[in-house]
Amino acid sequence: MPRKSTKSAPQGENSAQEGVDTPSMPSIAQILDKAASKGKPEGLAAKEKKIGRPSSFTQDIAEVICSRIAEGESLREICKDDDMPTRMTIYRWLAADPAFCDHYTRAREDQADTLADEIIAIADEQPEIIAVTDKRTGELIEHKLDGAFLQWQKNRIDARKWTAMKLKPKKYGDRQILAGDSEAPLEVQNDAMTILAAAVKNLELRRQTANEE
Repeated sequence: MPRKSTKSAPQGENSAQEGVDTPSMPSIAQILDKAASKGKPEGLAAKEKKIGRPSSFTQDIAEVICSRIAEGESLREICKDDDMPTRMTIYRWLAADPAFCDHYTRAREDQADTLADEIIAIADEQPEIIAVTDKRTGELIEHKLDGAFLQWQKNRIDARKWTAMKLKPKKYGDRQILAGDSEAPLEVQNDAMTILAAAVKNLELRRQTANEE
C-alpha cells in the first residue's frame, strides 16, 4: 500500500499567501473607457469640450468662403459645414470689413462665369430615353425622350441663367440700351432750327387731318 505524502509546505508560505488579495480582471467597459481617454489632455477624458462655429473673422476662413463661392457653391451650402460660420456671422463680417466685402463681390462675379460653364455642361448631357412598349404584347413601339428629365434640365439651366444674369448683368443680362444710359447718354438738341422744323411738321400734320375730315 503506497504511503501518503506527508510533505508540508515551507513554513511561512501559507501565512504569506493569506491576507493577499488576488487582483480582479477589468471589465470590457473599463478597458474601452481607458482606451478612449488615452492620450487626451487632462480634463477632456471626463468631459468632452464642445467646439462651436467660428464667430471671429479670420483671413483663412474668408479665403475659403470666397473660393467656394467662385467655384459655384451657394452661401447656404457653405454654411452647412460645422467648421464654417453662420450666414448672419458672414453678413456681419461683410458690413464691418470693406476688404472682405470687395473680395466677396468679386467672388460672386466669378461665380456667374462658373454658372455659365455649368449651363453648357448641362445642355450637353445625354437625355434620358424611354422605351415605349405595347402593354398587351410587350412589343417595342418607339423610343422617346423622358419629358420629366427634360423639364428638370430646363429648370437647372433657367436657375443658373437667372443667377448669372443677376450676378453679372453687363455680361449675361438681357441689356436694353435706353436714353440716358451711362454708356449712351441722352443728347438734347434745342437749337432754333430743330424747334422750327418740328413746329412746321406739326402744322402740316394738322392740315392733312383737317382736309381728310
